[in-house]
Amino acid sequence: MDTAELIRSVPTDLFLGGRWVPAEDGNTFAVRDPATGDELTRVADASAGDAARALDAAVTAGPGWAATPPRQRGEILRSTFEKITARADDFAHLMSLEMGKALPESRSEVAYGAEFLRWFSEEAVRIAGRYTQAPAGTGRILVTKQPVGPCLAITPWNFPLAMGTRKIGPAFAAGCTMLVKPASETPLTLMLLAQIFAEAGLPEGVLSVLPTSHASAVTGPLLEDPRLRKLTFTGSTGVGRSLAEAAGRSLLRTSLELGGNAPFLVFDDADLDAAVDGAVAAKLRNGGEACTAANRFHVANSVKEEFVTKLLDKMATYRMGPGTHPDTTLGPLINESQRNTVVELVDDAVSAGARVRLGGQVPDVPGWFYPATVIDDVPRQARILREEVFGPVAAISGFDTEDEAIAAANATEYGLAAYVFTKDLDRALRLSDAIDSGILGVNRGVVSDVAAPFGGVKDSGLGREGGSEGIEEYLDTKYIALQ
Repeated sequence: MDTAELIRSVPTDLFLGGRWVPAEDGNTFAVRDPATGDELTRVADASAGDAARALDAAVTAGPGWAATPPRQRGEILRSTFEKITARADDFAHLMSLEMGKALPESRSEVAYGAEFLRWFSEEAVRIAGRYTQAPAGTGRILVTKQPVGPCLAITPWNFPLAMGTRKIGPAFAAGCTMLVKPASETPLTLMLLAQIFAEAGLPEGVLSVLPTSHASAVTGPLLEDPRLRKLTFTGSTGVGRSLAEAAGRSLLRTSLELGGNAPFLVFDDADLDAAVDGAVAAKLRNGGEACTAANRFHVANSVKEEFVTKLLDKMATYRMGPGTHPDTTLGPLINESQRNTVVELVDDAVSAGARVRLGGQVPDVPGWFYPATVIDDVPRQARILREEVFGPVAAISGFDTEDEAIAAANATEYGLAAYVFTKDLDRALRLSDAIDSGILGVNRGVVSDVAAPFGGVKDSGLGREGGSEGIEEYLDTKYIALQ
């Protein structure tokens, strides 16, 4: 369907307790195309009262959903996966419109995001406990798993579908109900997802989607309500800290997937062509607006110039344009504020002595575009080595020894992803122990996998999503002592 028809097909009310309803005060807010700044549509603007009604519905639906046979819960997830796959083009086009990413990126996200629902449809029937004799012979030990209860998911704008399904999938598989507050920049994708869940037979009240332009006014009261039992958030470290503090007052189960500032290490024995391919994938996936994006490129001085020359050739081929255009490979950034952040970090690095080898200038076109950029010889004091750039900028510096490379990689408060290119297996294993990160890519630039646990250490968050570990975030463990 064409753009106008697609936008008209997406509900713009709140999905509350299984029904589409306007916000209680009738307010709406605009969703804009970052390629032009133009308004795409307006959606209902949820208030604290709407959130309370959604939690009421989740609490009411909770016991019935928890008692639903795991196979039945799994079949609803599987059916939703199939329906998303059937409408993959619609989801991809919608994401490119509201988030800006190029269509090939959006298509990849649809496949990735849908896969979480298929994966957790299979995990629903594998929730297990244990039964054993107490060592002292005084009785039997029975351990069971139960859903934690109503959950609040706060999702970011950079992966509008996948960050929702990565939370919704395990929650529903475990038997939890869920309220989702999507990012105000990109609510439409999750509203379409809610429509698909309803078509797949999800019972009323199990899912509510609450777009809002005043997040704290909605999430604050929810975090104070004792009926809410779980918070899951993906976003910035600063916001994550604030949410964790609020959740701590109610001792909520909390999982936080926060910022990253991934190092990308290239050693002198690396296959440089493979390293460049990995660097481009790790840097320009999602236009650099990814928490796993490689930001700090530390390259052995003996091969640095050759690596940079090859990287320049690859990154120069990326074509800026609206994400929905078929020849676009690099869409706009999400908004003016994010582009300003990228500009500030590049300008700071240049003023500190870095050299711009590619890009580095804001184009004179509508929308929030920034070109693929390479800056070389970035000095240690530059902010871009400490702060997450969240844009298509590769900041390169050299090293001479392995210890120097490890120190540079760990010189950050973040610890989500890291990348290493070397042909030396012993070195790769040493680095896997020495680098402070929850994820390490060895000779590969894309690390996300539905079947693997995703999460970080240090200021990159708490808990894991995906893999067999992901469902544990939504389960409580109960010990039953049998005489």
